[in-house]
Amino acid sequence: MSATTPGAPDAPDAPPRGTATGLGRVLVALYAVFAVAAVSRASVQIATRFTEAPLAYALSAFAGVVYVVATLGLARTGRRWRRTAWVACTVELLGVLTVGTLSLADAAAFPDDTVWSAYGRGYLFVPLVLPVLGLVYLRAESRRPARP
Repeated sequence: MSATTPGAPDAPDAPPRGTATGLGRVLVALYAVFAVAAVSRASVQIATRFTEAPLAYALSAFAGVVYVVATLGLARTGRRWRRTAWVACTVELLGVLTVGTLSLADAAAFPDDTVWSAYGRGYLFVPLVLPVLGLVYLRAESRRPARP
């Protein structure tokens, strides 16, 4: 196809690259699932037994917010949304590494698990892998040549 053929990769009316297909779509779906799971879990924990483990439940709520922001950043187009996704994935990675380490080093401080406890062991370590995949994806997308 030539550059002037509608739908051709270089055509001005071609759909923008991004999270509409492929790995981007999978990442958005995974982040959305984790956003719903973390926010729902934290909401129930905070509403029903916050005094049992306030730190753990507050961290779960924070993780849920980070997942929501990452989902939006990855799903939407534009420079600001990409920056938002970079920040959210970075905060998530730092959070899972910090909380994971602290939860193993001082289990008494975490009488109940958070999404990020033990590096996401309760979620098959997906919380540890997901921000790495997100950052790798964002890096690869940022290296792609700009569209005309």
